[in-house]
Parts: sequence; C-alpha cells; structure tokens
Amino acid sequence: MVMISTQVSELELEDFQGKVTQNIVLPNVSWQTYKALLADMGDHRAARLTYDQGILQIKMPSKLHEIINRLLARIVTTLTEELELNVIDLGSTTLDREDRDIGAEPDTCFYIQNANQLQGLDPDIPKDLPPDLVIVVDITSPSTHRMGVYLALGIPEVWCYTKKHGLKIYHLQTNASHRDYVESEFSLAFTKVSAQALNQFLQQRQTQNENTVIRTVRDWIKSN
Repeated sequence: MVMISTQVSELELEDFQGKVTQNIVLPNVSWQTYKALLADMGDHRAARLTYDQGILQIKMPSKLHEIINRLLARIVTTLTEELELNVIDLGSTTLDREDRDIGAEPDTCFYIQNANQLQGLDPDIPKDLPPDLVIVVDITSPSTHRMGVYLALGIPEVWCYTKKHGLKIYHLQTNASHRDYVESEFSLAFTKVSAQALNQFLQQRQTQNENTVIRTVRDWIKSN
C-alpha cells in the first residue's frame, strides 16, 4: 500500500454520507506514486483521481453528483440511439499520458465521432485518440485541475455541470499560439443539441422520474 505524507492543501469533508462531494488536493506527488495509488485502489471504488504535473486531486462524488452524472450519460446514449450514431461509453476510465505528466478519471467519457475507429469488446485505444466527449459534474468544488488535464489531452468537447451555473458546453479551440476551452451554445457531437435544451432536461428531473426525462429526450430529438 502506498503511503502519502504530503500535507493536505484542500479538504472538504462536510458530510461523509454521500451528501457532499469530498475533495482532497495533494501537492508534490510523483508520477510513480500516482500510478501506484491507482493500482492499489483498484477499479471498484468511488474515488476519482486527477494528476496534473505533481498535483493529485482525489474526489469522492456525492449522491447528487452521481445522479446528475448518470442522467447526463443516459441522455448521451439516448441521443446516439435516436440519431443512429455509434458510441463507446468508457465511463470513468483513467485517461493519462506519462509523457505529459497528466492523468484524469472523468465522470463519464464517450467516443462518438471516432467510435468507428475502435473495434471489438476491448479495443486498443491509441494514446493520441482522446474521447470525443467528457462529462464533468461539480457540486461543491471546481474542476480546475481536471479541465487543465482535458485541455492537455486534447479532448474536443466537455459538458460541465455546476450547481451554480447549470450545464455549460465547452469546445476546444486551438490556434498557432494558444489552446483553450471556449463556451459554446451547441454540442460538437450532437449539432442540434444546445446547453439550453440539456438544462431543461435536468430541470425536468426535479419533478419527474428519470425514465420520463429520457422519453422527453427521445420525443425532442424526433421533433427536431
């Protein structure tokens, strides 16, 4: 078992019983320690790790975090079904690049535009082929580190939900001297789907069950 003696620089433990997302940020963590922690913690865990050039973030998602994350993931899957698009849902699979000293476990990630390049049940995924869409859910703490990692990985689209601002869509924009995420009204993967529509689906979930929301998504796609 890997032991970390690094001082905790940020800690949110307001309620351990799934009500509040817990977030721990540790500086001065080596790549080797990060990889050893991933191995020690295994696949069957709630915690998600982000590593950005020596800074390690450990996040324990809350109940609300997972409800929103899984609903958004179902919406993505439903959109691909209705639009007859191929999709590979990699969930929170670790995305890392040792050559760039970065790694992250998204809330959910998908191959959509590039799904046809990956064949079989357990495809080999090239390091230079990042997922097409990543979902980020922030209930109590910002995802500054994760967004920086996604930027470095070259992920073209991020759906980012915050309790304060709702869901926003971000596109990766690159020019000769600069690369950053820019807020956009519409999705890259689903060109007719707007942030406004996605927020309406999330708002509907406040008063109706998840299957009803998904039926609304199907009807909306058919009518648009």
